[in-house]
Amino acid sequence: MTASLHSLALRQPPSLDPLLALTSADMNAVNAVILDRMQSKVALIPELAGHLIAGGGKRMRPMLTLASAALLDYPGARHHKLAAAVEFIHTATLLHDDVVDVSAMRRGQRTANLIWGNPASVLVGDFLFSRAFELMVEDGSLKVLKILSHASAVIAEGEVDQLTAQRRIDTPEDQYLAIIGAKTAALFAAACRIAPVVAEAGEDAELALEAYGRSLGIAFQLVDDSIDYTSDEATMGKGLGDDFRDGKMTLPVILAYARGSEADRAFWRAAVGGERVSNADLAHAVSLVHGSDAIADTLERARHYGRRAIDALAPFPASRAKAAMAEAVEFAVARAY
Repeated sequence: MTASLHSLALRQPPSLDPLLALTSADMNAVNAVILDRMQSKVALIPELAGHLIAGGGKRMRPMLTLASAALLDYPGARHHKLAAAVEFIHTATLLHDDVVDVSAMRRGQRTANLIWGNPASVLVGDFLFSRAFELMVEDGSLKVLKILSHASAVIAEGEVDQLTAQRRIDTPEDQYLAIIGAKTAALFAAACRIAPVVAEAGEDAELALEAYGRSLGIAFQLVDDSIDYTSDEATMGKGLGDDFRDGKMTLPVILAYARGSEADRAFWRAAVGGERVSNADLAHAVSLVHGSDAIADTLERARHYGRRAIDALAPFPASRAKAAMAEAVEFAVARAY
C-alpha cells in the first residue's frame, strides 16, 4: 500500500468511496445523533448550525472514528455518539475560524458569519462545543473525555499560535508544523484513538491509531495549504488565495521566501505584511511558489506523512477497514493532483 503513494497514475485515482461504504450504516446513526443534538428551542441555533453541518463536508473525522472501530471489530454502539461529538467539535472550530479569518466562503457556500453575523456564529459554536461535551459525559468514559477535551484545548492553542504567526515572515518551519499538528492533526488523532478505548483494544492499538490519525491530519493540512496556491475557488469551496491575502505563513510561503532572491523576499515581506494583495500579486505569488519548488516539496512532505499514516496501520491484520483507511490517506494526498 505504501508504494502506491508514488504510483497514483498507474491505477484508478484513490477515493473516499471505500471509507464511505464501510461506515455508511454507522454514519446514518451518527447523523441521527447530530440532527437530534443540534436542536434547540432557540430557533437560530439549529438554523445556523444546520447551514454548516448540511453544507457538503465529507465528515472525515467522525468517519475515522467509525472506521477505527470497524478495524477493531467493535460490535457496540458507543462510538456513534462519540463520532457525533467529534463532528460537533470540528463544526464549532469552523464557525470560530470563519469569524477570526473574516471568511466569506466555506464548502462553496456563504459562511454563517456572513449571513448571521459574528456574534451568532461564535455563540452557536459555543453551543456545539457544549453539546460535544454532553455527549462525552453521557458515554461515561473518563479516558474518552480526557482524550477529546485535551484535543479541544490543543486545537484552540494551535489557532492562537497561528494568529500570532499571521503576517510574520520570520515564522520558522517547525512552528508551522506545530501549528498544523495542533489545529488540524490533534482532532484527527483523537477521533481515531477513542475507538480502541471503547473497544477495549489496549494501549498499543490506541497509540497506533492515534499515530495514524495524526500523520493523516498533517498530510491533509499540508495538501490544503498547497491547494490555496494551485487550485480554483470552485474546487476549494473557499475564496481563491484566502491564505495569501490573510498573510498566513503556510509551508509553501515559508519555503518560497527562504529560497527567493532579494527581490522575491522583498515581495513576500510586502505581501505577508498586507501591502501586496491584488490579483496580480496573487498570480506573482503563485509563480514564485511553483518556481522555487515550494509546492512540490510541500506535497512531498505530505506524501511522507501519508506513508507514516499507512505504516501506523501495520500492526492490524488485513481487512476491508484497513484497506479503506489506507486508501483514505492516498485520497487525502491525491487531492492536490
